[in-house]
Amino acid sequence: LILLDSLLQETQTMQSLKAIKLGKSLLSRDVHTGRVLAQQAAVQADFYEEDQRSMQKTARRIIDEDINPFVDQWEAEGMYPAAKVFKKLGDAGLLGVNKPVEYGGMGLDFKYNIALNEELGNINCGGVPMSIAVQTDMATPALSRFGSDHLKKTFLEPSVLGDVVACLGVSEPGGGSDVAAATTSAVRRGDDLVINGQKMWITNAFQADWMCLLANTSEGNPHRNKSLICVPMDTPGIHLAKKIDKMGMKCSDTAVIFFDDVRVPAKNIIGEEGMGFTYQMMQFQEERMAASALTLAPMENVIEQTIAYLRERQAFGQPLLNNQYIHFRLAELATEVEMLRSTIYRATDKFVAGEDVSQLASMCKLKC
Repeated sequence: LILLDSLLQETQTMQSLKAIKLGKSLLSRDVHTGRVLAQQAAVQADFYEEDQRSMQKTARRIIDEDINPFVDQWEAEGMYPAAKVFKKLGDAGLLGVNKPVEYGGMGLDFKYNIALNEELGNINCGGVPMSIAVQTDMATPALSRFGSDHLKKTFLEPSVLGDVVACLGVSEPGGGSDVAAATTSAVRRGDDLVINGQKMWITNAFQADWMCLLANTSEGNPHRNKSLICVPMDTPGIHLAKKIDKMGMKCSDTAVIFFDDVRVPAKNIIGEEGMGFTYQMMQFQEERMAASALTLAPMENVIEQTIAYLRERQAFGQPLLNNQYIHFRLAELATEVEMLRSTIYRATDKFVAGEDVSQLASMCKLKC
């Protein structure tokens, strides 16, 4: 009996060792991302047409030759030469792909803009593509759609050509996401507007030539008393009080701005007076989709870099990548990226078709 018990224990031990070896073998299977990348490329190829892919190649050349080689330097210096980069992009037609031809744009649909933003995600930092998106998808959509010919000639056309840098003035210390709570005022004095107030977290502020400013132009309903106004940044009374020291995106300058009796012509109001809140909500749709498209390539790159690190990092005698939980987590992250991509593409198609995509655009913002 003792001998039989000993043999049974030995057999069970051998079976356990085999199971452990089998488990290690299963866990040590490498994460091969080539197939995933091929599938992602196929999805992009199916969504984008040849002209859009050609435009992406043009953008990629500029990224590889004129932006990425200098990103580390710009991050260390806390600033990048926006005017120089914008002029390079403007000369290639990339700052106005969906802007009117008569004002220097290509006159293409918004899908081209999404294709461009997805490619700009290959810039090796967050600050530069965010700054570019302010120019193309945050400060200029309402101007392009509702502005007078005078305003488009004065502000939109040079922005599309890359001759000036734009910024957007919406957020305030007491009202970031709550746009209706903005308190900056623009009071009529004859043919002018006199602006007083403060704006916060303004991207491009120190390099901007003009601002698309949201301000209260009357009393009453906070959703109907606001207007968007084109404000030259060299106007007396504009004070860039502080450059904000951020945790990341160092090369993108961000400022607190004060307006002290800043006087601009009332004709600088974009579209109809009192419609600024509505116009800004419409701009947000384009902004959210564009910003979401910018995040696709960085998220894919981060997953790839994480896998490379986990393959090299050793713990308990084997690569961390052999841990099954890590496989599960990487699979979840890759799935999240593809779900975001699908939502962006769906929202883009609906937007181009003229549908309201407020909900889908907000979903994209949530997931990126």
